[in-house]
Amino acid sequence: MKRYIPASLNGLASLLFLALWCGSAYGVDLQPNDIVAPLPNKNYLSLSYQNSQNTTFYKNGSVVTTRPYGNPVIDTNAAFARVSTTYEIASLPGVSYVQLPYGSITTAGSLSPYAGDTGFGDISLATAIWPYSNRESRTYLGVAGYFLMPTSKYSNQTVFNVGENRYKSDIQMGFQRPIVDSVDAAIAVDTMWYGGNSQCAALCGSTTNQSLTQKPLTTIQVGPIYKINQIYTVAVTYFYVAGGATLINNQYQNNVINTQRYLLSGQAHTPIGRFSLQYGRDMEIKNGFMQSRLLLARYSVEF
Repeated sequence: MKRYIPASLNGLASLLFLALWCGSAYGVDLQPNDIVAPLPNKNYLSLSYQNSQNTTFYKNGSVVTTRPYGNPVIDTNAAFARVSTTYEIASLPGVSYVQLPYGSITTAGSLSPYAGDTGFGDISLATAIWPYSNRESRTYLGVAGYFLMPTSKYSNQTVFNVGENRYKSDIQMGFQRPIVDSVDAAIAVDTMWYGGNSQCAALCGSTTNQSLTQKPLTTIQVGPIYKINQIYTVAVTYFYVAGGATLINNQYQNNVINTQRYLLSGQAHTPIGRFSLQYGRDMEIKNGFMQSRLLLARYSVEF
């Protein structure tokens, strides 16, 4: 059943906005060796499952416990299907993919009065090019562009929607090189830009549509990648996320994202495909619901 935000919560619009938008507004997380240039003329299918939970709410660095923040729980589950193809452009390695998500958002605790959502998410497209690639020295510089389209259903009457009803674009640059024989260092920086949502009613704490916009968001991710042997690889990644403040009808919401988090990764390269497992969580957050758990499993195979 669709639910409206009660009128008494209109003054808490920033909370409900951050729950869905800022909590899902991080940049593009990379897996180990995503910065390594691919071989051309290959096609891949990737199937992923992602589970995350967000709990304690922060406002300008302080925990908020007043209603409905007392015991908030937001669980998200999503499956992703991605098809990729690799090629060369002017002798430079490249890859493009299209990805379709299907997911669900459920609420519990003090947020249980707010209905969740289930369905297909927004389709994303991506292309990456490597201006520099040296396999002998294991040194790579890549640039990628991402574009997300609001292709899923969206209701202005509910706070939580799988679709975001806005366009998003992201530019990312990554660099990877060896530190010692079996350990590489990788760093990537990306900035995400957001289109507006002119149908922000319940999400903005209103019974009528409001105009919702968001400032660009920048993410830095850095860490070592250790190749144990020809099969197993592990990595640790530190993330710093900054920016992404929102405006409702051009009114600044004072909710800049300033988050530090980590991600642990493991991969197994087998004859039947590549298996990946990642686990992470927020370490420090300024605004929004803290992510207490992020689990991602992925299987990729050439076809």
